[in-house]
Amino acid sequence: MARRSEPPDGGWGWMVVLSAFFQSALVFGVLRSFGVFFVEFVAAFEEQAARVSWIASIGIAVQQFGSPVGSALSTKFGPRPVVMAGGILAALGMLLASFATSLTHLYLSIGLLSGSGWALTFTPTLACLSRYFSRRRSLATGLALTGVGLSSFAFAPLFQWLLSHYAWRGALLLVSALSLHLVACGALLRPLFLTEDPAVGGPGAQLASLLHHGPFLRYTVALTLINTGFFIPYVHLVAHLQDLNWDPLPAAFLLSVAAISDLVGRVASGWLGDAVPGPVARLLMLWTTLTGVSLALFPVAQAPTALVALTVAYGFTSGALTPVAFSMLPELVGTGRIYCGLGLLQMVESIGGLLGAPLSGYLRDVTGNYTASFVVAGVFLLAGSGVLITLPHFFCFSAPTLKPQDLVTEALDTKVPLPKEGLGED
Repeated sequence: MARRSEPPDGGWGWMVVLSAFFQSALVFGVLRSFGVFFVEFVAAFEEQAARVSWIASIGIAVQQFGSPVGSALSTKFGPRPVVMAGGILAALGMLLASFATSLTHLYLSIGLLSGSGWALTFTPTLACLSRYFSRRRSLATGLALTGVGLSSFAFAPLFQWLLSHYAWRGALLLVSALSLHLVACGALLRPLFLTEDPAVGGPGAQLASLLHHGPFLRYTVALTLINTGFFIPYVHLVAHLQDLNWDPLPAAFLLSVAAISDLVGRVASGWLGDAVPGPVARLLMLWTTLTGVSLALFPVAQAPTALVALTVAYGFTSGALTPVAFSMLPELVGTGRIYCGLGLLQMVESIGGLLGAPLSGYLRDVTGNYTASFVVAGVFLLAGSGVLITLPHFFCFSAPTLKPQDLVTEALDTKVPLPKEGLGED
């Protein structure tokens, strides 16, 4: 393909948005709805909640920790073959999980194998999307990530229905068939070459420059803290509601309520991210703070009406922070470094994804309820919003807002760090 001077802000980019829509559904939609399987696994293997929680946590951690591998392979071979290979691995992991006879088998099949497939699909696709858009990047990212909300709305009751009719083994076989559609999504990706690509150097030079980039490092710490508490409701909310004597199907349906709010939040946040002047970090900090507060209030709610209201609030704010978090990264590191930057970010924040759900399950086993689990999850998000305040220009209200292409040019001014020099001062 011909090399372009800047992202086209459309064209085939909308097909990439469509691909990312279905991929986000088949990766994070499945992960968010996996709490439905949680109770079944506890009963089938007679294990504690903390040990069962490691299944989803390993999957999330491997998906994020393996993201640099997907990024490096996409830089060398392009995103299309990498994503198609990831779809095959994700489906194979779910298929093997249906034959599991112990939790270790589930750790290896769902956690390691499917997680590796998710690592090869999500990050390369989102990085490819970011290269196709500049002025409408937040909106495009928000539309792509609405697949998570729609699939969570559909998958939670669907998985519960499958469990009631085919048991957990049959349900996992059908989830494997769904995951195989990631191969078709990968076929839609078309690599885009930009004029600034040669200036940023190879993966090694990009990595060295990012490790000297103070704002990027602080942003990585913030998202790691956020990631620690972000997934807790999707892993433990159904179990928490059953502790409150809810029936399994209404409890699973409440996840669908969160998914609807999540969908609305992603679209609204994507539009606001492009429309509201000023640093995107302020908008991200707002959504992160509100998400942390709603999480911490879950143990206080006992009445069904209050629980539904909190679920709606959590779904909207957690959905709203996601597209802003991803669309902000190219503004920090530049479009030319997006593959390496996103891969490194996902790898580091995998620490939060790995520890969050098991910590929540451990607190449940120690205390006998999920009060401490939800409060601690909210504290992690509030801590992450505090780190966001330290990003450049956060408190700058009078300076004009730079256009995304200007931010890319600014990031490229310091291409590869010299031995005693980083990417730039804050």
